[in-house]
Amino acid sequence: MTTTPLLDALRRAGILRTLDHALAQSLRRLDPDTPDAVLAAAALASLAVARGHAGFDPAAPRVLVDHDSDIPWPDADAWRSELAASRWVAVPDTGADISDASRPLVFEGAPGAPGLLYLRRYREYERRVASGLQRIAAQPGPGGVDLVTGGPGTGKTTTIARRLVEHVEQAREAHRAEPRIALAAPTGRAAERMAESVRTALRVLAVDGTDTGVIDALPTTGTTLHRLLGTIPDSPRFRHHADNPLPFDVVVVDEASMIDLPLMAKLVEAVPDGARLILIGDPDQLPSVEAGDVLTGILAAAAGDADAANALQPQPGPAGAAHGRDHPMIAPNPNFPARRTHLTHSWRQHEALQLAPLAAAVRAGDNATALSLLRGGTLSGVHFHEGSADPLQTHRDHLLAHWRALANAGNPAEALALASRLRLLTAVREGPQGARTLNARIEPLLAGSGAAANRHFHGRLLLVTENSYRHRLFNGDIGICFRDTDGSVMAWFPGDTPDAPRAFHPAALPAHDSAFAMTVHKAQGSEFDEVWLLLPQHDSRVLSRELVYTGITRARRELHVAGSAEGITDALTHHAERNSGVGWRLRNL
Repeated sequence: MTTTPLLDALRRAGILRTLDHALAQSLRRLDPDTPDAVLAAAALASLAVARGHAGFDPAAPRVLVDHDSDIPWPDADAWRSELAASRWVAVPDTGADISDASRPLVFEGAPGAPGLLYLRRYREYERRVASGLQRIAAQPGPGGVDLVTGGPGTGKTTTIARRLVEHVEQAREAHRAEPRIALAAPTGRAAERMAESVRTALRVLAVDGTDTGVIDALPTTGTTLHRLLGTIPDSPRFRHHADNPLPFDVVVVDEASMIDLPLMAKLVEAVPDGARLILIGDPDQLPSVEAGDVLTGILAAAAGDADAANALQPQPGPAGAAHGRDHPMIAPNPNFPARRTHLTHSWRQHEALQLAPLAAAVRAGDNATALSLLRGGTLSGVHFHEGSADPLQTHRDHLLAHWRALANAGNPAEALALASRLRLLTAVREGPQGARTLNARIEPLLAGSGAAANRHFHGRLLLVTENSYRHRLFNGDIGICFRDTDGSVMAWFPGDTPDAPRAFHPAALPAHDSAFAMTVHKAQGSEFDEVWLLLPQHDSRVLSRELVYTGITRARRELHVAGSAEGITDALTHHAERNSGVGWRLRNL
């Protein structure tokens, strides 16, 4: 019986994208003798990046497969041997020249462990991230990498505010200039939320007796990472880099789990020698949409083999703030002397939403407890619509009332503020329960019969889906179509202050979708008063406990979960797996 070549089998099964298959075909044209297994691996390395992985693991190819296809996977050891012998693959352990452009692939891994096959550019991003973090962490004195992690309401921002106060106080005592501090996050909304939290924490510290002059020396506004690094029109490069570093002594970055591999590489290289990098994040959230689970790798290297549950918990103080000293979990890794503080006790619990028990069960993958809590109706503000596959049918009037109110706002700034009150979140982008399909159903309900001809109607929520450095609009930014004073509909996006949004002609916008319904991934970094989380009725590759956890923790006051018990069970039994070498690079290099 003739065995179907692996590359053909992957293509026929619909696993590969056109771009992935084209890469393999290019290598075949350049060298017809290239083994089929190498061509297939090259295509899978390309697909891996699109699926959020840094590289492809020949020992675990099924991570990339959506369904149980009858694929003739090669033996992992034999596959790795073919890759190592290929003219297209550089293997650093053999002394191969990684900069050799004739080798578009790199096969590398930790000593004594299976390796990953990288597109060369992504292997270089990983190396730059590890090298940059090690440089920052090894700085004497005030330099270093500081990691503060924990779930919602555990006091991460208060912890950071105390540390920033300490930096200013120490500088004053030593008669040094006060440190220049930057607050940043991957998205505009996340940056705004971070700044709000810092302002709240500083008010509490002021009440507790912190010197007013020290408080006044701290920043109270945030910016996006792209703006911090300095976008250049029509270029993926930034103004700040290794040769032109950021003019700050402390760089604080919130929602670090959202930072992808390329952006993290550019960030760490722009942090100057002697400066401190503080990364804040929730390790139980979904990893970044783009390639690389960077935060997980950094935390693994910083924490070594210690159990994260051993973290010190802060002591409660006024206004629910986390007070008292916190300390590193364990002695730092000598190869990566970072400090990590993991906060586990939640102090913030809105009286209208009792989310903590459900979040804990989801985080632990405890299906029985999660379903019992959802079905029991004992959690204030949490509602389970079991078996409901279509909130637009069952709760149409309620949802439409919110979206119609956006068009009735007094001005664009007010409309943008109202938009954060409710959001419909879904696990997938395509399909009957996907964000794109839901938005296509919502649009005509709001715009009427002319929606198809006038997609940029007054009151339409917008989601940017690609970066535009010229416009300073980035993937994930939220805006709204709203009439200006002349009656023309413009697209408005948050500006430097909440009351001064920026206006663009709709025709000038980069690629975008409606944002009435969004994927959970796109909602990272945001919070909404009311969240409707719609989960698929059947098993899906994207379902994971991280997705459910991220979705439910976007809610501030009210959470609605629509889905089946089977869907929730499927989700909580799976982790969001990502192939990454950041952790072992930081531990071993």
